[in-house]
Amino acid sequence: MSALVEELRWRGLLQDMTEGAAEHLAEAPRSGYIGFDPTASSLHVGNLLVVMDLVHLQRHGHTPIALVGGGTGLIGDPSGKDAERQLLTKEEAAENAEGIRSQLEHFLDFAVDPNAAVMRNNLDWLSELSLVDFLRDIGKHFSVNQLMAKESMKRRLEDPDVGLSYTEFSYILMQSYDFLELYRRDGCTVQFGGSDQWGNITAGTDLIRRVDGGKAFGIVSPLITNASGRKFGKTESGTVWLDPERTSPYAFYQFWLNIDDADAVKCLKYFSLLSKEEIAELEAATEAEPYKRVAQKALGADVTRRVHGETGLAKALQATDALFGGDLAGLSAPDIADVFGDVPSSEVGAEALAAEGKLIVDLLEESGVATSKGDARRSIEGGGIYLNNRRIESTDYRVTAEDAIEGRFLVLRKGKKNYHLTVVSEARHA
Repeated sequence: MSALVEELRWRGLLQDMTEGAAEHLAEAPRSGYIGFDPTASSLHVGNLLVVMDLVHLQRHGHTPIALVGGGTGLIGDPSGKDAERQLLTKEEAAENAEGIRSQLEHFLDFAVDPNAAVMRNNLDWLSELSLVDFLRDIGKHFSVNQLMAKESMKRRLEDPDVGLSYTEFSYILMQSYDFLELYRRDGCTVQFGGSDQWGNITAGTDLIRRVDGGKAFGIVSPLITNASGRKFGKTESGTVWLDPERTSPYAFYQFWLNIDDADAVKCLKYFSLLSKEEIAELEAATEAEPYKRVAQKALGADVTRRVHGETGLAKALQATDALFGGDLAGLSAPDIADVFGDVPSSEVGAEALAAEGKLIVDLLEESGVATSKGDARRSIEGGGIYLNNRRIESTDYRVTAEDAIEGRFLVLRKGKKNYHLTVVSEARHA
């Protein structure tokens, strides 16, 4: 039995595989691939499950191939979709493909010898195909009856309001051709993917057998949801991206930190490289003291470090610490907006902070942090008022533009946990 298959199994990353796949991987180093649609310039955490398949593939001595669908991305995969995707231009697909490549470099080693990761773009061969040649040489090997019986096709055909365009119907032929092309170019014999790709993958193995008489195999991972049944990687505020411009390192770390206890250990198996023994220890600690969230912290640190590096993780931890009274120095205005985006807020005009500034007691009353100037004075004298997490010692303190973080935000706190974000209005609109 393949050591890779055994690892995928205990980690919960294996749902199904074609006959003989385990033995094939056990016999010798192989090349395996996963396709990524360049529908965006960034991957999201929902993509990480199959990315980890490639990570484990490389760690076990095999060669991972990341195929970016610069060609198929112009068509759109109907698998798991309720409606046709908006078609990309070639320029958009190329730009997105470059963004995906840079993110995969955080997970795969493109320089190690002898099983360095390989990056391919199927536009390199699909753009050169003649339609007549493709239909004659490839299309003849596909039965329309069999294609329509596949689950991804059937689901769409059963919905009269949506249907299935011929563009999408041809996608499975193009993906199968990709497998054949990688088989010929790179000796690639295994395709990985989510379980929704099973029909596309087996169509590719069949095509390799029919056209070249070769043997190829497929392995699929489960499609995962969280404890509440929501598609993994989706939050109330939207998709969690790997691009720090779309999802900050702080928000990225918080996603993992906030994973339900029921999902934490599973996600450690899915997304970290921690061993069975290390995960078992974290599981025991979580069961004993769930409020400490040790599994979530280990998970968040592991994945955030890999995606955003040590610097990104350090900044995420500092921003997280800020919620508990930590130092705000070094956090940018976007960081502050992320960390305190859900706390009560108010505005103050930049002109009010000019020159001598505004008395802290007035700001506390006007923002609603204090019920009155008297309440504000008493709270300050009792040592319970903080500006940017620094205790205010005097009721005569004046808040000036220099206190505003990058001229945009003032973070007020009353007591240990009652935060309030004051937005400097003119700076915000500048």
